[in-house]
Amino acid sequence: MIGHSSNASESWKNLPWKQFRKNLFRLQKRVYKAIRVGDKHKAQSLQRLILKSTSARLLAIRQVTQLNAGKKTAGIDGKASLTMKQRLELNEKLRTNANNWYHQSLRKIPIPKKEGKTRILKVPTIADRAWQCLAKYALEPAHEATFHARSYGFRPGRGAQDAQKILQINLNSHANGIRKRVLELDIEACFDRISHSAIMERLIAPKGIKIGIFRCLNAGVNPEYPEQGTPQGGVVSPLLANIALNGIEDIHPSVRYADDMVILLKPEDNADTILERISQFLAQRGMKVSEKKTRLTASTDGFDFLGWHFKVQSNGKFRSVPSVDNFKAFRKKVKHIVNNSNYGATVKALKLAPLVRGWRNYHRYCKMDGSRKLYYIQYRAFKVFNKESNQDRESSKKLLDKAFPSVPYSENKHVNVKGEKSPFDGDLTYWSERNSTLYFGKTSQALKRQNHKCGYCGLKMLSEEKVHLHHIDGNHDNWKAKNLLAIHESCHDYLHMCKSES
Repeated sequence: MIGHSSNASESWKNLPWKQFRKNLFRLQKRVYKAIRVGDKHKAQSLQRLILKSTSARLLAIRQVTQLNAGKKTAGIDGKASLTMKQRLELNEKLRTNANNWYHQSLRKIPIPKKEGKTRILKVPTIADRAWQCLAKYALEPAHEATFHARSYGFRPGRGAQDAQKILQINLNSHANGIRKRVLELDIEACFDRISHSAIMERLIAPKGIKIGIFRCLNAGVNPEYPEQGTPQGGVVSPLLANIALNGIEDIHPSVRYADDMVILLKPEDNADTILERISQFLAQRGMKVSEKKTRLTASTDGFDFLGWHFKVQSNGKFRSVPSVDNFKAFRKKVKHIVNNSNYGATVKALKLAPLVRGWRNYHRYCKMDGSRKLYYIQYRAFKVFNKESNQDRESSKKLLDKAFPSVPYSENKHVNVKGEKSPFDGDLTYWSERNSTLYFGKTSQALKRQNHKCGYCGLKMLSEEKVHLHHIDGNHDNWKAKNLLAIHESCHDYLHMCKSES
């Protein structure tokens, strides 16, 4: 038995993670195909197998304790991390209780919003997160088989750039975008108002998972709305929101990213009629349109969506640039690092590099030349580096280049995901090659050299896990091709864990 190993750390590291991923994906693919052909009974039988699967359990535990962004955030029990032994103990707990899971209360963390208001992040315990992740493994392929093609938020294989491209296609000069209007839809307190019954009625799942999800929803309820809301902070919450909102895209041509949505109107379309139909759809699910934030905008006036500002110019040409708010938030983070007196120029450059690279990569399919005066941020950083490093101008410039790595951009060149395709459809060639296009530079080159396979475990690089670039000799200044391997984030984590404990 895995749980009785005398050396928990070695036991955890030496588990056959590659085989686990294969086992889980095989079951998920079968769930997806069963729903596509209308065999819900078979799909639910397969979902029960996922809930019982050792592979799925251990992958879920690894996901929430090692890979997720909030992996070090404690729940109400105060546990912010688990030892290897505790992970194996949690596996045993999930094995015996997964089919009848009880959720603990949620830890509430206030998060300030830009309008001066506060939203409450409700964080489950690590054990509850692991169960939710396990449930998500079973639920996601079933609902991916039913989701609308124009829904892009919190779905495997889809992202914000797909939504950006759809808007470009529908608002460019070929689509006569200059005459169109955009209805910017805002759903009032979406995650806090979703009706529990609306989720449960639409949930494709066997009884054990349904009971666990219902308890999960009730663990985070607001006393004012006892039968509404899905906790923001739960692993499964975005999926549940997508389940409740699925179908809203059929009302009128639109683009949705979770609860953010824009509806595209031709001159002859009646905005009031469309908004009324949307209001009826939301009312059936316990939600309503925010009249204050929902607005009708001419495409030539421009609008913000997902961190971009979209606008059709007077000559009919479509343009998207980083939005003012997005740039301000980015600049604030950069300034916080540059002005921090707790560490020197070299450390600042190391901290800035992933932040800048991530921001530039997110925006690489919009107009970026001269974007929002990035030059002034770099110039300020250069002056600080030059002062703190006590080096010559040339050395400070090299440090600046490290802090502000360049990312190639190609306006409107993103290639959208095909129709209703899903990573669970089993088309590994399509998804691994598509995943490679989401990366650039050395990472993209390494993926192509490796035939889109992980350089460590050998599995195809699909979209469910980030690609990391591993320096074989440990020297992060050695960027020679033979020293670089494109590998899964989890494989990278494992390699460094082995190194630190060797």
